Amino acid sequence: MNTFFAELVGTALLILLGNGVVGGVVLRGTKNENSGWMVITLGWGLAVTFAVYTVGSISGAHLNPAVTLALAATGQWSETFTPAAIPIYIAGQMLGAMLGAALVYLHYLPHWAGTEDQGAKLAVFCNAPAIRHTSSNLFSEFMGTFVLLFGLCALGANKFAEGLNPLVVGGLVLSIGLSLGGTTGYAINPARDLGPRIAHSLLPIPGKGGSDWGYSWIPVVGPIIGGVCGAMVYKSIF
Repeated sequence: MNTFFAELVGTALLILLGNGVVGGVVLRGTKNENSGWMVITLGWGLAVTFAVYTVGSISGAHLNPAVTLALAATGQWSETFTPAAIPIYIAGQMLGAMLGAALVYLHYLPHWAGTEDQGAKLAVFCNAPAIRHTSSNLFSEFMGTFVLLFGLCALGANKFAEGLNPLVVGGLVLSIGLSLGGTTGYAINPARDLGPRIAHSLLPIPGKGGSDWGYSWIPVVGPIIGGVCGAMVYKSIF
């Protein structure tokens, strides 16, 4: 399996499980309807864990353009991750995110028509702020991804028992979601937001409304800048 396909499969699994738990919580008529933020953040943490387990040994499981660009900016190259591989990684992540979102759509097929809230339907695919405030929303995405990359660099500097690292990475994402995710929904990953947002705009979802393109740049720009800064700050200190 090459790095492109590994990133595609890993990101698709990430979105299937991550956006899938959101669908279960916000769509009408599911078994876990209204089960709340704790379920969403735990589901996302586990989604990251199993996605990293799936392809980590093949591509390093970036699964996130912010991770790819931050590692590139700090020169953290590997046998599979080279300067020439950057667009390959990001292409796999974006296509994987769109594929994962399409699978979530199919999984919840009978529930779209029964859900009247257009915002809830959009939330299954991408993020929206709790309070719409451009500078604050941008800072929230910056800070969440700063912590993500600072934490990933710190984890990489420690020795874990074989096979434990993906679980710890999932714990980091869970921590970010619980502590910092309540403002914007913690995209902390441009592909995680933009890929499913594109899927939302294309899929025949009954009564879906708009895809909120006016907000869409924030979960892209904030994570990229935050991720690069997080990795650079860690490297400059340690």
